[in-house]
Amino acid sequence: MILSTLDWSIIIGFFIVFATIGIIVSKKSGKNAKEFFLSGRNMPWWLLGISMVATTFSADTPNLVTDIVRQNGISGNWVWWAFLLTGMLTVFVYAKLWRRSDVLTDLEFYEIRYSGKAAAFLRGFRAIYLGVFFNVMIMASVCLAAIKIGGILFGLQPWECVLYASVVTVAYSAFGGLRGVIFTDFIQFIIAMIGAVWAMFYIIDLPEVGGLENLLTHQNVNDKLNFLPDFSDTKSLIPLLIIPIAVQWWSVWYPGAEPGGGGYIAQRMLSAKDEKNAIGATLLFNIAHYALRPWPWILIALASLVVFPELSSIQEAFPNISPSIIGHDLAYPAMLTKLPSGLLGLVAASLIAAFMSTISTHLNWGSSYIAIDFYKRFIKPDASEKSIVNIGRLSTVVLMLFAALFALVLEGALSTFNILLQIGAGTGLIFILRWFWWRINAYSEISGMIISFFMALWFEFAHEAIFGARLEGHQELVIGVLVTTITWVSVTLMTAPTDATTLASFYNKIKPFGMGWKGFANKAEQLNIPLAKSTDKFTVDLASMLLGVLLVYCALFATGYFIYGNMTGGLVLSAITLTSIVILLKIRKQ
Repeated sequence: MILSTLDWSIIIGFFIVFATIGIIVSKKSGKNAKEFFLSGRNMPWWLLGISMVATTFSADTPNLVTDIVRQNGISGNWVWWAFLLTGMLTVFVYAKLWRRSDVLTDLEFYEIRYSGKAAAFLRGFRAIYLGVFFNVMIMASVCLAAIKIGGILFGLQPWECVLYASVVTVAYSAFGGLRGVIFTDFIQFIIAMIGAVWAMFYIIDLPEVGGLENLLTHQNVNDKLNFLPDFSDTKSLIPLLIIPIAVQWWSVWYPGAEPGGGGYIAQRMLSAKDEKNAIGATLLFNIAHYALRPWPWILIALASLVVFPELSSIQEAFPNISPSIIGHDLAYPAMLTKLPSGLLGLVAASLIAAFMSTISTHLNWGSSYIAIDFYKRFIKPDASEKSIVNIGRLSTVVLMLFAALFALVLEGALSTFNILLQIGAGTGLIFILRWFWWRINAYSEISGMIISFFMALWFEFAHEAIFGARLEGHQELVIGVLVTTITWVSVTLMTAPTDATTLASFYNKIKPFGMGWKGFANKAEQLNIPLAKSTDKFTVDLASMLLGVLLVYCALFATGYFIYGNMTGGLVLSAITLTSIVILLKIRKQ
């Protein structure tokens, strides 16, 4: 596919804009670590919320959704829709707690919540484990999407895709810090949404597709339209709906959907002006992420089943693409080749913007772990603010290099997604309870992290070799969650709790509610340690979470019903959405 001069002009223009933003904010961002990694803790909710959405609007996300829809239908999206539950829990319970902590990174949390060498080890180890190992895996999966899109749209070799796409991203991330990332995210999200929606309308009207009505009644599509899996088919019902809703959302650590918040979501909350802006930012993120964005991707995925019904159809249409990367996720960029000049340039720019917004966030987030939680904490405690920023900038470049190299050996978006889920299986409950159960200690997290990682290695490399067959993905997930949870709970009860002084300091700073602190409150009373009282109300926060979940799911499926032409269903769900919003605003005001 050869892009026109107009297409290239649009793409190059956006590159210039992003690079310029990085240069403009570089002076202020380079002043100190708080400016570079948290943009001075002065960001408004709407800008932070859009930044979170832009980050999760990755170049690999439409590819992943396409992969899911082509193989499992629309209902297959419950593997990530279920994370809305933990998202809303973060909004109404954890956003304010993170902002109260006043830490520079979420890993600094370990040394205000836990005590001793174990807390220091946990902070340092996770700085490398998450900031380098896990972060590189995530960025590599995003780079894989860039390779597939670049191969289809630009005719580039894999190494060319990651090289060209990375240069500008690294430049404005290294110079502009989080402030540069957030400002460019705002522009990138607008571009990405315009490109996705416009492409959807054009593709639906292609002669091969024949309009929305023909698409929805096509024999390749009509069995993919249900919002829920077939309840009579347990083989699809259990992995696609039951496991995500019953187990996955609270038990699995996954970037951008961490139970209790964390990673770059915590980074955005920590950079908010105050608790109110932290809550508003995460609420906007969850509404836009789950209710606003999915349908353009879904409809293009459905259209791809008409144009490219089999993988062989994609291979035949693009014979120069390596067979090793031919997968269902490749159908999304393949459909984009049907776009006309101008629109193709805009959509290509939107995908590049989506790639850059995700990579830039992960680079800044990962470099904050390396510079603050590893370098300053363990290598040079007296490091100047300037040297911390310089280490952050250097690690930005190194992380991108590792991610680009690793991307060259990956094959598919969905398989990478499943691997990441398995590695984090069973650790999610620790991140939920550590704020509200005083007995959780550093050894709880260390044991959970180690056993979940080895369970992932076991299922990936050993189980089939020993037993002659591999388990289903959802079976591996449940077993991993069960073994990991039993292990870390046992370790928690067999090891000593965090020392009383650290717990009291944490409690008085965060002021968490919950019966889980009652045992420590009794202990503090015996030791004459004064404890502050929480002003948060559990019933209000829980009701807010449930209303948030209800309004987002109803908005998501109301849109679907309107697309299907079911006006009654759409109006009913829209009414429930509006009612939920009114009640939510009322109880939050009180």
